[in-house]
Amino acid sequence: MDPMSFILFGATGDLAKRKIYPALFNLYMDNKLPEAFSVIGVGRESLNKKEFQSTVIDSLYEFSRHSTDDKAKKLAFVQKLSYVNVDVTDEESFNELKAFVEGQEEGAGLGNNRIFYLSVSPALFDVITTNINKSGLGDTSGWKRVIIEKPFGHDLKSARALNSTVLRAFSEDEIYRIDHYLGKPMVQNLETLISANPVLQSIWSNQLIANVQITANETVGVGTRSSYYEHSGAIRDMVQNHMLQLVMMTAVRMSERQSVSELRDEKIKLMNAIEPTSPEDVIRAQYTRLTIQDETIVSGYTDESGVRSDSTTDTFVAARLQINTPTWQGVPFFIRTGKRLRSKETKIVVEFKDSLNLSQNASDAAPNLLVIHINPNDGVTLQLNSKHPLTGELEPIKVEFSASHRETPEAYEFLLADAIKGDPTFFTHWDEVELAWQWIQPILEQFDSNTIPLHYYQAGTNGPEEADKLLESYGYKWW
Repeated sequence: MDPMSFILFGATGDLAKRKIYPALFNLYMDNKLPEAFSVIGVGRESLNKKEFQSTVIDSLYEFSRHSTDDKAKKLAFVQKLSYVNVDVTDEESFNELKAFVEGQEEGAGLGNNRIFYLSVSPALFDVITTNINKSGLGDTSGWKRVIIEKPFGHDLKSARALNSTVLRAFSEDEIYRIDHYLGKPMVQNLETLISANPVLQSIWSNQLIANVQITANETVGVGTRSSYYEHSGAIRDMVQNHMLQLVMMTAVRMSERQSVSELRDEKIKLMNAIEPTSPEDVIRAQYTRLTIQDETIVSGYTDESGVRSDSTTDTFVAARLQINTPTWQGVPFFIRTGKRLRSKETKIVVEFKDSLNLSQNASDAAPNLLVIHINPNDGVTLQLNSKHPLTGELEPIKVEFSASHRETPEAYEFLLADAIKGDPTFFTHWDEVELAWQWIQPILEQFDSNTIPLHYYQAGTNGPEEADKLLESYGYKWW
């Protein structure tokens, strides 16, 4: 691997502490970082190098998947870390940062390969990328890349404006838009799971699949993110990015993919083929407080700190999607995601069409299901029908594989390793982002006009009953 400088904006933020430093350290422990590298933290706080390294060590002990008895390794790792206090709105600060980076590179023989990670509010993307460009910090004799966190825009118009800004400093092939769902092991394994198994590949079409259900449920509320969530809701926070990416990764069918561009082209074709959704096929809802014997056990959304008492922000969204391609024509994709639900789980359920009438009670038999578990544990469950040896009736049996017992790398490890290698496979291309916003935009407008009404569900339940009725109207139920 090429030597490189990893320049992290937002170096003292929560994401850096919980995800980025532990991921980099885990890669370091697994010998998946270049032999020569430097991490330069950039932030507003006035910290010296020792103070900064101390905060990073604390985050490693709390969040790294490696054991806590490797103090020497942690100390060796943080010696690669430096810190620079920068006012990102001040161009002169970037000149000083450029001089610091060049000094680090020259002293450590790092060459001029640079990764810029913008772990900051999207409101700062413009000023940071502009000053990277103006200061010459982005002028390198090697390669440069920028990693950008979501949300990438607030609607279609703002997303396009933001993309135009970033393109002034970086070309499209230098931009790595991170969607951490694409770093999850089972999501990265989806294409292989289908294409490398002839049994699944042969039935992966509308001839045998009745419907596909994608669920991403959380038990937590908005917590300390209310200021962000009030302006995003589940539709922007989850559906526009994570859920549509899961739809594309599930629907993609390429048995002989040769390049990253071919996978991206296929995903873009799928996004173009998703038909506009009618208001009747979208359910939005908000969680209310859970009370037992008149005592509040769990706060409702409007009880959360920083949330308006009359807020109509959605904390749950369910929808039906139709992909107009020969493979998926007539197969509904149902998606649902929400907060303060009964259980935490992210999964993809493929329900197969009814089998032949093999017994007197076959009409009551459970359907065949393929369940791909993504979170909190990753694995695969195949539900089949078997004849009971005594009664002769069909009954469901399950064949399961679970990877939960393995020490599986976290999503950010996979994604950072790919960015360092220059592999954009599991990062989102602008065309995917734009098409996702184009599909979401009419729904946003229907939310604003109340064409799609806001329903309610009690915290700790499975969501609003309207989401169940949505599937019932098509003859299905949530699994």
